[in-house]
Amino acid sequence: MTLAYWMVLACAMLPYLTVAVAKYRPDYDNAAPRAQLEQGTGVRQRAYWAHLNGFEAFPPFAAAVIIAHLAGAAQSTVDLLAVAFVVLRVVYVGLYLADLPAARSLVWTAGLAAVIGLFVAAALV
Repeated sequence: MTLAYWMVLACAMLPYLTVAVAKYRPDYDNAAPRAQLEQGTGVRQRAYWAHLNGFEAFPPFAAAVIIAHLAGAAQSTVDLLAVAFVVLRVVYVGLYLADLPAARSLVWTAGLAAVIGLFVAAALV
């Protein structure tokens, strides 16, 4: 399994880490977690939003990695862009939790550029 494929797994797990931050509270209601998460405030609310965004960001990234592999793009390029994307997602989550929206948007854009880069790498083969 390539490094890029491991990054797909890492990216798939990130939303579960962020929702753990949102759910970590003494009065957590496992009977109605979504209702409680939607009423969160502060860092818990931002963690929940980062959780949702993680699921939005995952499909294009996973597709880009798979397509780059199938197209025969240079493995070093695919690995580099995949690692960059996951690192950027971790930074993105940190910026989301810290309530730094401008920096978060810049990092999100860089992550999108990494996904586009994977598609371009596939197209250039």
